Amino acid sequence: MTMTRKAAIVVSDYYQNNNLFKRNDPAYDRDDCLYCFSRLREKLGAAGIELNTSDISKVSDAEIVIYNDMPRELPEKLPGQKFYLLALESIAIHPANFEVARYGSFDKVFTWYDNIVDRDKVVKVNYAFLFKTDFDLSGGNKNKLVCLMANNKRSSHPGELYTTRKKAIAWFEAHHPEDFDLFGQGWDLLFAGTKLAGVIRRLGLKRFFRRNLHACYRGIAQEKLPVVSRYRFSLCFENVRDIPGYITEKIFDCFFAGCVPVYLGANNVTDYIPSDCFIDMRRFKDFAALYQHLVAMSNHEYLGYLQRIKGFLTSEASYAFTGDYFADTVARGIAGE
Repeated sequence: MTMTRKAAIVVSDYYQNNNLFKRNDPAYDRDDCLYCFSRLREKLGAAGIELNTSDISKVSDAEIVIYNDMPRELPEKLPGQKFYLLALESIAIHPANFEVARYGSFDKVFTWYDNIVDRDKVVKVNYAFLFKTDFDLSGGNKNKLVCLMANNKRSSHPGELYTTRKKAIAWFEAHHPEDFDLFGQGWDLLFAGTKLAGVIRRLGLKRFFRRNLHACYRGIAQEKLPVVSRYRFSLCFENVRDIPGYITEKIFDCFFAGCVPVYLGANNVTDYIPSDCFIDMRRFKDFAALYQHLVAMSNHEYLGYLQRIKGFLTSEASYAFTGDYFADTVARGIAGE
């Protein structure tokens, strides 16, 4: 009989009590965002490793400890323990993930950041998803031209794209509000993206700071795909630009919804996704030029994008972005040691 090995994954309080693995619970698994973690748990279980969040399997009792993003402090590694890091959060949000000098504390690091992957200590994984490929290829369900779905945030990182998103919103609201809708958290709140906003939220005072700040704001989409699917295009800007390998759910949400993304982010995106599956924002000098391109696109050309997107999603080229690939890669890196 094979002895079960204990593993703990260190996550934020919200995902403790094994909430990280609660599939199909909209409170946690919005838009199937936890699929890759549930698959990882299954894969490790098949290898005789029981994975729980660290409030259930204590770090001090676990043979294997997985940190979901770099912690502020690491406990001393006990004899026989293995430490692993999932360095997934953006460099603009959690720069500590890429403090390579601290990687010596880990037996392996899994990350999307191409510049530091060495295929030995630092292993390449992508943001990963439950693929959906059954979107409408007729293009007939589109009610409006373009949307932007993102939360209102700020960053001091020199490559941040939060400011670019705000410039896009301002341009569309000023010139073509009839063709544009905005979704996400914080666009109707004063002080959004600041430390003060966090204080306001913790004190339960958000209702006193709500304002109609954007005429095109349509609130928070409870489910992304049904909303995005109503638009021909979506402004799909990552949190930060020109970071090799940083390709997140933003472009894939568009693909799964049958919506053509206008993409700005990873400078090597075409190493992973064919250039004819999205509109590259880098090609346009300003938003006016982009808008003219979008409105001039024929239906034939548009449907060609949808067909190529579906072709990519159903090809081997996209497999590295699936939850199964993520789970297989991480589980092999852990169970194989």
